Amino acid sequence: MGYFRTLTAQCAQLEKLFQREDRWLILINADPDALASALALQRIMQRKVKAVGIMHVNEVRRPDNLSMIRYLRIPTEFYDPEKAREYNKFALVDSQPHHHPLFEGVRFSIVIDHHPLVPEKPVRADFVEIKTEYGANATILVEYLHALRIKPGKRLATALQYAIKADTNSFGRAFADVDVRAFRMLTPLADQGLLRKVARSEFRLDWLHYFSRAIEQIRFDKNGLHVFMGPVENPDVLVILADFFMGVQEISWTTVAGLFDQRIVCIFRGDGQSRGVRNLGQLAADTFGDVGSAGGHATMARAEIPLAAIGDEDPEHFVWSRLCRKRSHGQRTTAPAVTG
Repeated sequence: MGYFRTLTAQCAQLEKLFQREDRWLILINADPDALASALALQRIMQRKVKAVGIMHVNEVRRPDNLSMIRYLRIPTEFYDPEKAREYNKFALVDSQPHHHPLFEGVRFSIVIDHHPLVPEKPVRADFVEIKTEYGANATILVEYLHALRIKPGKRLATALQYAIKADTNSFGRAFADVDVRAFRMLTPLADQGLLRKVARSEFRLDWLHYFSRAIEQIRFDKNGLHVFMGPVENPDVLVILADFFMGVQEISWTTVAGLFDQRIVCIFRGDGQSRGVRNLGQLAADTFGDVGSAGGHATMARAEIPLAAIGDEDPEHFVWSRLCRKRSHGQRTTAPAVTG
């Protein structure tokens, strides 16, 4: 058995799409895994096509994302419809077309992802590679780099290694053996100093006040907790808070919701062990899929609901009542007693 999959047929199919006169645009919803995957696909396309650009559809303000872009010199820019028209071929990595409204109107030629498939929303493209069992999308790109005999340079290797580290939570979340093999292969190629620098960029000084506000807003529900933050300057704050609360010993799952850009954003995190919340991606879809976009993995998921979809209902009441309706456990809104 080889170190990675044999991808002879897939590589041939992929390379047939690269024509010298084409201008490719790689679209992403920027996070470490998407940024690294886009940089790797750009490297694969280099010297095979006329141009390759990268654009992100979300506002990038999370510190580790900003550090990746800055220190690893990832050439991404915010999505501009006018500039996007300069390209005639489009690729999507670490997402599927139904994951974002701006993706849905694009005719993608390449889709490479690792998120769960939604049967009623099939992915259509000339080349589709979706490995739902992989912990990181970057691992798929490492396999293709290896199969195409492309040795990643220091910046690319560092980006890919950090992506695997981030998406598997340092192998604390679900991952496959191939994620470990990819991480190991990248270790001698990556800049470990830069990797540490990016990894330590977790949050900004002016975000600290969100922690005190979050603690005041906690609702406990059996062995989990829910927080509604109200307006936030960036939804990445919600992700950081959800990950932070998973560090509490007695907590098996968290949901942290807030308001941003005329929509409710709800972040789900869990350990996959608590009854009723073993598959957060399914829980998110079942709870909010009828009014917005929702889904994810068993232990991490996200939902986004336009405020217009809930009418005059209070956003906090809307989120909490829906979560209580879908959760099989009883509600408990006061903190459990803490004994010495």
